[in-house]
This record gives sequence, structure tokens and C-alpha cells, in this order.
Amino acid sequence: MMSSTTNFTLGYILKGYPRISETFISNEILLLEQLGFRMRLFPMRHPRESFCHDSVKQITAQVDYLPTELLLEFPRLLLPNIFLAVKRPALYKYGLQLAGNRYKRTANLATLKHLLQAGYLTNTHILKDDSLTHLHGHFAHSPTSVTMFASLLSGRTFSFTAHAKDIYTSNPEQLREKMRLAEFVVTCTDYNRKYLENIAEGLDTAIHCIYHGIDLKLFSPTTDHVQCTPPYKLLTVARMTEKKGLPTLYKAFRILKDEGFLFNHNLIGDGDDREKIIKLIAELDLQDCCRCLGTRTHQEVLKQFEDSDLFVLACEIAANGDRDGIPNVLVESLAMGVPALSTTVSAIPEILLHNKSGISVAPSNPEIMAANIKEILENQTLRKTIIQGGIKHTSNHFDNRELVAKLGDIFKAQQKSKKRKTKK
Repeated sequence: MMSSTTNFTLGYILKGYPRISETFISNEILLLEQLGFRMRLFPMRHPRESFCHDSVKQITAQVDYLPTELLLEFPRLLLPNIFLAVKRPALYKYGLQLAGNRYKRTANLATLKHLLQAGYLTNTHILKDDSLTHLHGHFAHSPTSVTMFASLLSGRTFSFTAHAKDIYTSNPEQLREKMRLAEFVVTCTDYNRKYLENIAEGLDTAIHCIYHGIDLKLFSPTTDHVQCTPPYKLLTVARMTEKKGLPTLYKAFRILKDEGFLFNHNLIGDGDDREKIIKLIAELDLQDCCRCLGTRTHQEVLKQFEDSDLFVLACEIAANGDRDGIPNVLVESLAMGVPALSTTVSAIPEILLHNKSGISVAPSNPEIMAANIKEILENQTLRKTIIQGGIKHTSNHFDNRELVAKLGDIFKAQQKSKKRKTKK
């Protein structure tokens, strides 16, 4: 790691850390450290997996986990909040009022937990570290709720990154309040930016679009994927949740199988719908050509990319409004020269420029999905075009080193602006 080039420390409040499905966050933290930022991490949950990516092991930031369960850890949460209320009665009273107003909107008891977690964070860590001058929440729901309350109670500024589910399943009025109080907001797609700007109409909070990006040194073409022959090798990397559209995908596979189309499909990932998906595969009689591999390491995923002829993801909008932004696996696929097919949901067309860097089709339509799978695998001219276009598009727009440097410039500009205001 480079020596620090900033005179302030960034405090990142995270839902969980580390998480295999959120490598874009750990990569961001590592790259910020390499740019000279001092970092402290405050996750709300311990990791769910027993292993992590190598990049996480390179991060040097101090990690302090917040108490997670309101009832089980109430005594641990309560005492620091009592101390803080005595130290800062006016601010704590305002925090209680804000929490009360937010509870009235949603009747969600989690609001109380977020206030108590923020009080714990403020009294136990923030007020003891004078260099910790700015807080940043990753995900606009609970992490940013804690970040917002901690900012209020500590007097530190805050910002947050909004991603996908956290935007579209959040109460718009709650989200607008967070944007009003934040110094700035970052989001990972232009589609999200426009949505947030609509909610924030009339506010002067800056909303920046910065793609997550990937490490192009790790994801680069190692195999010529233009030529392919049956049985074709298909790959999906996705959590087993509604928004991933896996039932649509397997119904498309059933159509292909009925047509005598030869293929094998591997699904990497796990999730709440695992039993449902395994049952569907059996009902559609696809066990001979479809495998569920569960969660795999980064190296195993890379190997699957290298061996695949097509990456396919059938994203759709879930009943509760949840949806993907730009799944990083699509960016990784294109960067490795594996053609990708997905849907027109959300910001996916920002990575899959139709017939240029990939193929995007209407969601929840197995017939269209099946037809386009065949087209990409059998049309060599189309394959060559979208493979070359995908490599170029990711190189030009999804280099995470350039994107995190842009984020770093925003953090530095915000701190300089704060200093100027303080001098005045």
C-alpha cells in the first residue's frame, strides 16, 4: 500500500464485509488505499462465507463490526448511546426526532436499531478518531441509515453509494431525506442516476454516476471464443433470487432441448430460491444438461468463463421492485471475450449495446431468450462483432482503477470544500 496522501480518514459503513457477491466494494476499498486514502471499515454483519477473494487480504484498513441484533445485543448498544446522549443532548434529541419521523413513515422497527448502531459507532469509534472526518455508506438502505444518523450525532459529513435493490425497494421519501442530508450521492448506472434525480428534484445534492468497473488485468481474453461447436457450453453466475429470472432461463433451455439443440449449462451461485430452482430443473427434465455448482472462488469462476461459449442472464424486475443495475458478471464476461446475452431491464443496455457489445432482449420471455441463444451460438459473424465490441466497451468504460480514481477525486474535493467553509 502507498503511504497516505490525505490528512483525513474515510469511514465506510457496510452491510457486511467481506462478501463474495460484493467484490466491487472490496476492490474499491483496496484501490482507494492504493491511491493513498486512509480507511476504516464498519460492517453491520460478519461474512456469510468461509472464504474471501485475494484482494480482501490486501486491504489494511481497521475493521470494527457493529452490534447486529437489536434484541440480542441491546445491552451492548444501549450503554454507548446513554453516554452519547449525556455528552450531546441536543444532537441526540434531534436524532430521536428524526428516527421518530422516519418510523412514522414506514413503521419499521429497524429505524430504532439504526439509530442505536449509529450512537454506538459515534461514541465508541468516531469521536475517538479526530482524523475520521467523513463517513460513506455503501447501499442506500440500512448502511446509509446508520451513516446518516452517525453523521448527525458526530457532526461529520457523509455521503453514500446507491446500487440497485437498495434504491428500488426503498421508500422514496426516506431516500429523498438521505439525499437532502448527504454531501453527495454516488450511483453505479446512468439509469439509477436519472431515477434518483427525479426523487431529488429541487435538492442541490450532487448525484454522480460512477460504474463499478473491474480489474482489467484479471479479466482479459485468454481464449478465442469466436469458434464454438455443439454441445455448446453456457454459463450463468447469479444469486438464486427472483430478479435473476432463472425460471425464464430454464424454460428457454427446455425449448432448446425440444428442438434437439445440444448444450450444457452451469449455474454458479446460491440463494433463497435454491430449492425452487433445483425442483424446476427436475420438472423440466434438464438434469442431464444443467448443473448448479453453488458458490465458487474467483479462480473457479475465471476458469468457467474461459471454458464457456456464451454467458446468459435473464434478469427481470421482481414483484417488490427489486432489480439489477449492471451485474458485474456481465462486465467480466465481455472483458474476457465471452459473448453475453441478457435483458433490457434497468441499466443492462448500458453494458450490452445491442448487436454491438452484446445482446439484450425483453425480460420474462423464454421463446425470445431461446431464439437469441441459438443466434449467438450459430451466427459466427454476430459472435465476432459482439466479442470485439464487448472487449472494447469494457476497456473504454469499465476500468475500475480509472473509476475509483474519479471517486477519490470527489472525496478530496468534498474535503477541500469543507475546509474552505470552515475557514470562512
